[in-house]
Amino acid sequence: MSGYVYDRRVAVGPIVVACLMVEGPLPTGLWVSACLARLAADGRSGYVLRKGPPQGGALIVKVSRVAVSPDDAGLAPWAGHARVFSQARDLDGRLGWLPAFAGRAVPDEEADAYIARSIARDPDLWVVEIEDPAGLNPFEGPELPT
Repeated sequence: MSGYVYDRRVAVGPIVVACLMVEGPLPTGLWVSACLARLAADGRSGYVLRKGPPQGGALIVKVSRVAVSPDDAGLAPWAGHARVFSQARDLDGRLGWLPAFAGRAVPDEEADAYIARSIARDPDLWVVEIEDPAGLNPFEGPELPT
């Protein structure tokens, strides 16, 4: 299938869900839905906070850390914090993820303000929030240098 770069495939029963980095004409809405299905299969939660146009638009991912159990001792420094990643291209044109705030976790309010400013610049943005105990961006692709 020319035009698509397959990052990872996850078996969900007899079905294989592929999370794609959009290189070709694959609609953003379909790509986001497939990625959220992959996350659900992995036991993680993801939500579409803002839909851009179904056929296009870049993606911003907000990764919020959540406690897996009451004994999650590592949660305290992260409570109410998130990391933010923007879909971007490197100098060679390959898709990847540009971390905001130099990759640091910031308070939710600061992350939300960053996302609001990004939407003001590009009203076609899609915004997805992921709850991940490790605070990692679950979407495949390299983290680009800031």
